[in-house]
Amino acid sequence: MDVIIENLPQYWDGFLRTLFLSVVSGIIALIFGTVLAAARVSPIAALRGFSMVYVEIVRNTPLTIAFFFAAVVLPRLGITFQQFEVAAIIALSAYTSAFIAEAVRSGVNSVPVGQAEAARSIGMKFSQVLTLIILPQALRTVIPPLINILIALVKNSSVAGAFYVLELFGQGKQLANANGDAVVWVLVGVAFFYLLITIPLGYLANVVERKVAIAR
Repeated sequence: MDVIIENLPQYWDGFLRTLFLSVVSGIIALIFGTVLAAARVSPIAALRGFSMVYVEIVRNTPLTIAFFFAAVVLPRLGITFQQFEVAAIIALSAYTSAFIAEAVRSGVNSVPVGQAEAARSIGMKFSQVLTLIILPQALRTVIPPLINILIALVKNSSVAGAFYVLELFGQGKQLANANGDAVVWVLVGVAFFYLLITIPLGYLANVVERKVAIAR
């Protein structure tokens, strides 16, 4: 227990870095994932094909490969980063957006087809039907699974610790190496700070799910 109290500044620094990675990556993934979902239901075959291929490849690829590509392959292609956090954000965003795209697409498919047909019958374009009628209803129904995906994103950010990013897991690894006789307590501290993020998100998902169920 003493090792946690004595190293609170390191834990706090790792916690803030994990929070930063999660928030920034989450926002980018939500935007890109929604765009991918829109492309998946687009009448343009090329957009549907790109979205389907991207989502299927990324969803069935280990997250470590996404990190390796962002941190190692991109710099060899001439795309360099002054901070490894940028590579971590790219990897987390690209990976998480595929899962968000599938969640949003399932929400789009849950909206009755008749609503889109009625909108098109009065002259609305596909973009208008999607943004004004379909997506607002779809996003409301998929908020709970989206929050669960963001919880997974928070936990997935621990992979950044293996790529020179001193987020929460990276700080824990350093503390474990420096306090070999208190590894268990070091890990307890790491778990506690992860729970500070994931438990409120889980509670929020439950609240939203109940409100959506009542609204229905």
